[in-house]
Order: sequence, then structure tokens, then C-alpha cells
Amino acid sequence: MTAVVSPDTDAFTRALTSRPLSSPASPTILIADEHDEVRQVIEYKLQVAGFRTLTANNGGATLTIAADRRPRAIILDECMSCLDGRSVCRELHARPATAEIPILMLSESGRPDHGLPADELTVPCRQTEVLQRLSGLLLAGSR
Repeated sequence: MTAVVSPDTDAFTRALTSRPLSSPASPTILIADEHDEVRQVIEYKLQVAGFRTLTANNGGATLTIAADRRPRAIILDECMSCLDGRSVCRELHARPATAEIPILMLSESGRPDHGLPADELTVPCRQTEVLQRLSGLLLAGSR
């Protein structure tokens, strides 16, 4: 519906008949975990929190999706078979197209790798902690 507004219409009427402002797009987060249930729970929680999501079930798919879709951040499971999370993280940061994407590594070991270009979170953890860490990564990445 397009309203016809004459040049002498007041500002209030023009505002009422103009198109609505579009809201900014929600950040897209790539979730990489080989366990379907874990991926689906994280995906659901992020969507409820207002994020758009992409998912990958292995390291190779993670590299491809990250390069093709350029998510704002990646939640990456450390323990994936074939190409583990640490190798994926190093490969992502070695590629110019994906080097700046922040990564939240979900680690079961509890031993952070300080040489790894990722923020690490030991699982199991609370949903609020994942969202807080992710928000921090997004804020730091937007500077």
C-alpha cells in the first residue's frame, strides 16, 4: 500500500504514511557439532535469543559454510571426529576470508589452549554463560 501524500502535508502525516523502518538483521551464528542433539539444543536457544543460525555436523562442512556464508561468530565443538575443532579453528584463522570470525570453542577437557585463536568455554555449562560469551565476542568483533 502506497499512500499518496501531497507536498503540503504536515510532517506527522508523512511519518504515519511512510514505510516502517526495518530493524537491523540479527547476527548469524554457525554452530558446529557432530552430535545432532547438542547442535539442535544450541540452535534452538540461540534462535529464542534472537540470533539466526547455520549448522555444520563436521569440520569440513564448518570450513565450507564459514567461507561461503561468513557468519558473525562460530560456536565450535572441540571433539569432532576426522577434523577436530582445534584444527578447524586454526584453519579458519589461516584463511583470509574467515580469519576475523570470532570463535567460541566448547571444550570438555577444561585445559585451555592459550595458543588457539578462540575463546574457550568448558562444557557442561549454563546457557546464560554461552550467551554472555557469545555477546562478548560479537561486541569485540564489531569494534
